Amino acid sequence: MTAEGAGQFARAYRAGVTEQLEPPARGARAGSTDAVAPRAAPAVPVALHGAVITPTAAWTDGYVVVDGGIVADVRRAKPDGVRVIDTDGVILPGLIDLHGHPEFNVFAAWEPPRRFSNRYIWRSSDLYHQLVRDPQNELVTRLPPGTQLRYAEVRALVGGVTAIQGASARTAQSSAEPLVRNVDLRIFDQHRARSMIDLPSGPSGRGAEQLTRVLQGIADGAVDAFYLHLCEGRRDDRRSQTEFQRFLDLDAATPATVVIHGCALSSDQLAVLATQGCKLVWSPQSNLRLYGQTTLAADALRHGMPVALGADWLPSGSTSLLAEMKVARRVLADQGMTIEARDLVHMVTAGAAEVAGLGQFLGALAPGRPADVVVLERHHDDPYENVCRADPSWVELVLIGGDVAYGRDDWFTQITETSEAPTHELVFAWGQPMRLDTGFQVHPGQPSPSLADIRTALVAAYPQVGPIFA
Repeated sequence: MTAEGAGQFARAYRAGVTEQLEPPARGARAGSTDAVAPRAAPAVPVALHGAVITPTAAWTDGYVVVDGGIVADVRRAKPDGVRVIDTDGVILPGLIDLHGHPEFNVFAAWEPPRRFSNRYIWRSSDLYHQLVRDPQNELVTRLPPGTQLRYAEVRALVGGVTAIQGASARTAQSSAEPLVRNVDLRIFDQHRARSMIDLPSGPSGRGAEQLTRVLQGIADGAVDAFYLHLCEGRRDDRRSQTEFQRFLDLDAATPATVVIHGCALSSDQLAVLATQGCKLVWSPQSNLRLYGQTTLAADALRHGMPVALGADWLPSGSTSLLAEMKVARRVLADQGMTIEARDLVHMVTAGAAEVAGLGQFLGALAPGRPADVVVLERHHDDPYENVCRADPSWVELVLIGGDVAYGRDDWFTQITETSEAPTHELVFAWGQPMRLDTGFQVHPGQPSPSLADIRTALVAAYPQVGPIFA
């Protein structure tokens, strides 16, 4: 890779850094105050009936009442005077994916021909440059900003994900309403999260001033979550190992710090992070593909460290967060820990919300919370186990702030009392007719393109673009 190409990659890879975003106007989903065009939200209260995963238990039979964009009630008895949708499925909070680089999710999976010692090596490899970096550079120059991100948001949405981390501040158009929530951008009328990819080389190294501002924000109580890629490589890799002491020397270990990857960390180092109140976001599939090993997540859990999951990006990660859950379960078993289905679900719902500093908003079906709700087909008696075994083809309904963001065509009519909505399009997912909301703006004041338009533009620029429903 040329020096110019490496520089282009580094700039794009760091584009998730959002520390200096200006507060934008927000849309009318639950938690915001400024009006936007009407969405396909229930005109009257609606109760979803099925198995329900509550904050404390999983009910085999219950009701989640949605009214005005919020969860109005979660109950066992059928409510009176409310339209009931009998889902015969499992109803749970929207899934939260806490690590990704969504703009790259238009690509198919990249199978590295060899294992790398650390991320700096594959980021500078000619092979990666040819297979991923050069096509990405081409798309950036040929497509309107936000096109790739919107495609990635749809991919996340159809997998039951209602909130993501890692979208580029430049392409996310922070003044526009996102299709899915972006936890480290503007969310719920606030911007209290920050992200960095590379740790500064020292107190005066590149990114040091930004890190100083972030740490000051944490000290001032203005920042609740600080996402940092750390020690991404093999445990026998010296460069990855030396990052840990530098991380401590820079005073970056704080209760707001969310370590992404950490696959080079020893058990003792994870214990140090746990005592400092740090959290961990784990992406085992990507680690295994690139490095042949992954984080000692079982030890992190044994040390009491909060752990959430992230699917990373498609070039090396999982196709969905649901798929990442299966990899995590298998790896934990290999590390000597049998994780309960309930605890695995916690990693992508309430636990993830707490890691993100958004526990008061996301991750739980409770009265007064924004109605971020997912309904899965039911194929197992245990609702928790049903979630762990699910794949995106099981996703039957996704509400974000009460809006029908994605769902079965027949339920769409029942929930919204209309057969048409200007912001929705009919798509076929695994052979089933579904409604998809593509009305949330990519550019302020401009009509949003449909998924069909986005796909056409992507394929024209890059015919090998990866499919969503696969």
